[in-house]
Amino acid sequence: MITLNLDLGKRSYPIYIGRGLLGDAGLLRRHLTASQVLVVTNDVVAPLYLDPARQALAGLSINEVVLPDGEQYKGLEVWNRIFDALLTHRFNRRCTVLALGGGVVGDMAGFAAACYQRGVAFVQVPTTLLAQVDSSVGGKTGINHPLGKNMIGAFYQPRCVIADTDTLSTLPDRELSAGLAEVIKYGLIRDSGFFSWLESHMGALLARDPQALAQAIERSCRNKAEVVAGDEREEGLRALLNLGHTFGHAIETGMGYGKWLHGEAVAAGMCMAADLSQRLGWLDADALRRTTALITQAGVPVTPLTRLSARRFLDLMAVDKKILDGSLRLVLLQSIGKALVTDAFDPTHLHRMLDDYSAIPARL
Repeated sequence: MITLNLDLGKRSYPIYIGRGLLGDAGLLRRHLTASQVLVVTNDVVAPLYLDPARQALAGLSINEVVLPDGEQYKGLEVWNRIFDALLTHRFNRRCTVLALGGGVVGDMAGFAAACYQRGVAFVQVPTTLLAQVDSSVGGKTGINHPLGKNMIGAFYQPRCVIADTDTLSTLPDRELSAGLAEVIKYGLIRDSGFFSWLESHMGALLARDPQALAQAIERSCRNKAEVVAGDEREEGLRALLNLGHTFGHAIETGMGYGKWLHGEAVAAGMCMAADLSQRLGWLDADALRRTTALITQAGVPVTPLTRLSARRFLDLMAVDKKILDGSLRLVLLQSIGKALVTDAFDPTHLHRMLDDYSAIPARL
C-alpha cells in the first residue's frame, strides 16, 4: 500500500493506494467518527462492491442509498435522495457519509456531507480511475445545473481517500480511457517527466498492468496533492488543474449530461487548449503533436465531435467558474509541463479555432 498525505493543516488527510483496500476493515474504520455510516453508491457499482463494503463495516449502524448511474443524474432531484436517507434513518452529527463509486457519486455524497447538519464526516472510496486520480482528491464537491456543470457545490475535504486498484479490473474500457485523460493532464500542466513516462507506458496502462496503474495513480495523486496544498480554494495555482475543463464542460452541457464521459470531454478540451496555445505562438508544433498523439493513444476524443456552433460554445463557456469581472480566463500551455491561467490572449484566435472545430462533422 502506498500512502500519500494531503497537507492542509487541521484538514489534512491520507490518500491510500493499493490492492484489496476495500476489504481492509481496520483501515476504513480508523477514519469513521462513530457507528452511523451512510454508504452512497450507484446501481452499477453496488452489485460489484457494496457487499465487500458491508463486510468491512459489519457491526456498525449502516444504511445505504443507491443512486442511478450517470452524469445526467447529478442534479438536485437525485441529490436529495441522500438527505432523504439521512433523515429517514435519523443520522446525527457524528455520522459518516461514505462515497463508494466514481466521480459523480463522490461529488454528490461529498456535497451532501458538507450540507447535512452543516457538515458531517466524509470518506472517499473511489472505484474508477478518473475518481482515483482526480475527483476524490482535493475536496471539490457539487452537482450540475442545466445551465452549467458543477456550478452548485462546496469545498469540503474527506477524512481519507481509499483507492483500491482492484476495482479497476471491472471498469469498462471506455471508463478507463476517460480516466487516463485526467492522468495525462498532470503531465501537461506541471510534470513533463511524467508525460514522457506516459508516452512509453500507455500500452501497459491500457492493458491494466497493475504496477503501471499504481505508479500512474500515485504520480497523479502526488501532483494533485501538491497543488491543492498550495491553493485549497482555487484562488490561483489550483485553477491549472482545469486544463481542458472550460472547453470540456461546454461540450458536456451542450451535448446534454451523460452523452460524453467527463474524461472524454476533458480530453477534447485539452486538445483545443493546446491548439489555441499553438495558434497564439506559445506552444511549439511538436508539443501539440505529442499532446494529440498521446490523447489519441489513450483512446479518447481529440476533437469535440459535436454540432455546437462557435457562438454556442462561447455562450456555454461564459458560464464558467473561471470568469472574473466578465473576463474569460483559460488554462493554456507554454510547453509540455508548463501551464498558465490567463485572459491575456487575442480572442480572434479563440473565435477562429472554435469556427474550425464547429465545422468538424459530428460523430456522437
